[in-house]
Amino acid sequence: MDLCKIGDHYVLTADLPGVDPGSVDVNVDNGTLTISAHRTARSDESAQWLANERFFGNFRRQLSLGDGIETSAISATYENGVLTVTIPIAERAKPRKIEVAHGADRKSIETNTVDAD
Repeated sequence: MDLCKIGDHYVLTADLPGVDPGSVDVNVDNGTLTISAHRTARSDESAQWLANERFFGNFRRQLSLGDGIETSAISATYENGVLTVTIPIAERAKPRKIEVAHGADRKSIETNTVDAD
């Protein structure tokens, strides 16, 4: 799995070769992104295996997203054995420039003074 930030969103890519596209599931719940998928084992019982290193079965990966994510806009695609999940940063979490007023543009601040008698 790789995760990078590009502009105003994160991009997660995960290699899932041989996984049935219909078994790939991406969901978000309570700030946790969960990716799950299933790869079926080969069923050729007549084969004499010389090496058998490819994993099969259910796979699951979870990531904590934090508060600055727009979870309703997360999208995912699965092409050529690679899952790509786009995770947008919420507008409220994006950096913003704050203008500094000066001279005649600034607002006056009134102060009350107390006379000490």
